[in-house]
Amino acid sequence: MKRRDFLAASCAAGLGAVTAGAMAQDAQPRQRGARGQTGTRPQGQAAARPQGQARDIYELKQYKCASAEQARGVDAFLEKAMIPALNRLGIEQVGVFHERQAVAEPTIYVLLRHRSARTVTTTTASLLQDETYLADGAAFLDAGNENRPYQRIESSLLLAFEGMRQLEAPSKKDTRVFQLRIYESPTVKTGQKKIEMFNVGEIDIFRKTGLNPVFFGEAITGTKIPNLTYMLGFDDAAAQDKAWQTFVKHPEWLALRAKPEYADKKILCGITNILLKPASYSQI
Repeated sequence: MKRRDFLAASCAAGLGAVTAGAMAQDAQPRQRGARGQTGTRPQGQAAARPQGQARDIYELKQYKCASAEQARGVDAFLEKAMIPALNRLGIEQVGVFHERQAVAEPTIYVLLRHRSARTVTTTTASLLQDETYLADGAAFLDAGNENRPYQRIESSLLLAFEGMRQLEAPSKKDTRVFQLRIYESPTVKTGQKKIEMFNVGEIDIFRKTGLNPVFFGEAITGTKIPNLTYMLGFDDAAAQDKAWQTFVKHPEWLALRAKPEYADKKILCGITNILLKPASYSQI
């Protein structure tokens, strides 16, 4: 066995051990809800949890750039080289997002949806064997330290929640906007309590109030661990504001948050809120 293949297989086995319990449970036959398949869900429509579906693994990358010029280079590389190559590997629905407010040192967010742990560990090697990818991305891939195409890449690996096992694309409108939120917890146990809170009711309340989920994921690797990360999608900024106003007054949410075991002061120690818009070539 080649060393590269051995390492990939070993990493996949290690990641598989992390998710084995969830995947084994997913493999058991269960009754599906009305939808049963992943796809676009009409906004505001509640549905049974998608039990019986395998749980996605998400890779959330952040390309940290020193200037708008660097960010334009990253965009060109992603659009012309990387996303087509990822699609050829079967990694589809690649999301690319920019911060809504212009900043001097922009960050570009890239969301990859993996159907299995193996593609997490083999994607880089597969890309580097793709001659079209290497040719289309040559200027970016072969850049040296003197003309770095970005400052740094930060990455998190996330396991989809039991209550929302697969990615959804709530809106396809040109005016659509997104919201990325990261909830940090003081311990792993309290982090699991917040995940439980979403699974037993909060995700459903989100749907009822127009807070349209794209994904929910528990951080396996990355920074600010333990944390959960989720993304919401809206037709436009006005729809986002309206949905949050509806949510905070909803009687089911008020009842859920009033339970002592779900008190924020017990299970949360930090919240990061990031407002995003999709790149013109984003597949989400």
